[in-house]
Amino acid sequence: MELKAFEVAKLIDGVVDGDNNSTINKLSKIESGDKNSLSFLGNSKYNDFLYKSSASIVIVKKSFELKEPVKPTLIRVEDPNLAFSVLLEYFNNQQISKTGIDKDSSLGENVNYGNDVYIGKFSIIESNVNIGQNVKIHPHVHVADNVTVGDNCIIYPGVKIYRNTVLGKNCIIHSGTVIGSDGFGFNKDSNGNNLKVIHNGNVIIEDDVEIGSNCTIDRATLGSTILRSGVKIDNLVQIAHNVIVGNNTCIAAQVGIAGSTTIGKDCLIGGQAGIAGHLKIGDRVQMQAKSGVLKNIDDDSVIMGYPAISYRDYNKSYVHFKNLPKIMNFINKLMKKSNEQ
Repeated sequence: MELKAFEVAKLIDGVVDGDNNSTINKLSKIESGDKNSLSFLGNSKYNDFLYKSSASIVIVKKSFELKEPVKPTLIRVEDPNLAFSVLLEYFNNQQISKTGIDKDSSLGENVNYGNDVYIGKFSIIESNVNIGQNVKIHPHVHVADNVTVGDNCIIYPGVKIYRNTVLGKNCIIHSGTVIGSDGFGFNKDSNGNNLKVIHNGNVIIEDDVEIGSNCTIDRATLGSTILRSGVKIDNLVQIAHNVIVGNNTCIAAQVGIAGSTTIGKDCLIGGQAGIAGHLKIGDRVQMQAKSGVLKNIDDDSVIMGYPAISYRDYNKSYVHFKNLPKIMNFINKLMKKSNEQ
């Protein structure tokens, strides 16, 4: 795919400063741009790279003043970072705009799908599945019975979606993720054996949710495990049965959330945090990395540590903790002196 400078400027509402017909076919970092690439200058500490760059086009701020002539054509915009994000999305959409159903895929009975759908090689779509408009299902995906996939979803290779799952519109599911597998539940019988609790619920994923690679989202025992609109999940996250995650909450890598916990909206959950089951986490909670949450958390809390406490209290406590050897040495000296008297 090739774009000329005037076409790029139109996409990002910019003004060309240089050759209108300068052509690019790829994106690059400012420090490594070469011919036919487009880069951007969004941080002043990288300014010097502009004067050495061989990129064909560089996006800069409208107010940027050159110290000396440059090789690239410049496109001046209000916000170079935002403009480059628009181009990243544009290039990505061009690369994933495949359509058609591969002859080596398999569709069961009563599969309904909209226009501009793509179903890749060796993907399996079982019976009674409803697939919306412009959905992209890449190779080696398994979609089980009675699943609904909303418009404009992208499902990358190797994703497994169990029965009765509901995906809203504009969702992105990355490779290796499993949605709708059994929850982890067992009861002891009279002999002490573990009896499996059957999970008959499902998973509901609302609009505009993105789930990273190799995540696992368990279906509910009864009812639904729910990810509300706008939720963003990093790689390697485990969400257990009957969990509800509120709108626009972001969850970093390697987080584990135990069953039947409800998490509010607009929360930020740091990497490797662990959240116990049957808890209520409020809205706008900020949970630092590696936190261990064992009790309910109020709205707007900032927490850290294991077990998690107020972020401010944790930092105060850490000052004493790191000085504990000195403190104990001082106490031992006082005790020894006391014993000698």
